[in-house]
Amino acid sequence: MVKQTRKSVSKKSKLQTSNGVAHIQATFNNTIVTLTTPSGDVVSWSSAGACGFKGARKSTPFAAKVAAETAARKSMDVGMRQINVIIKGAGSGREPAIRGLSEAGLEIKLLRDITSIPHNGCRPPKKRRI
Repeated sequence: MVKQTRKSVSKKSKLQTSNGVAHIQATFNNTIVTLTTPSGDVVSWSSAGACGFKGARKSTPFAAKVAAETAARKSMDVGMRQINVIIKGAGSGREPAIRGLSEAGLEIKLLRDITSIPHNGCRPPKKRRI
């Protein structure tokens, strides 16, 4: 019996797209940048921690910019040129991450902030008894 060989098609070759969506999650401890196709398939991602930053340096604006540039370069190898940017979180790496994406060569078409805002906040602690 003849064995059938499977042709391996890499995921990156399937994800050839010229436009996509950049999700930036900027927390107080880290910044995560994920570039996806418009349907939501991940093309590339990077974070300040994945770029080699540790501890307090992970939450800096410079680390966020480096993470965004790294993710952008990976996605440009696949063919991405234009992106919509969705920002979430209140960290210090919000603006530098956007700057890093544009400096890497991606054209930004849309900026959207989807940071959740508490309507009434957390429940306050109980009253202090002395």
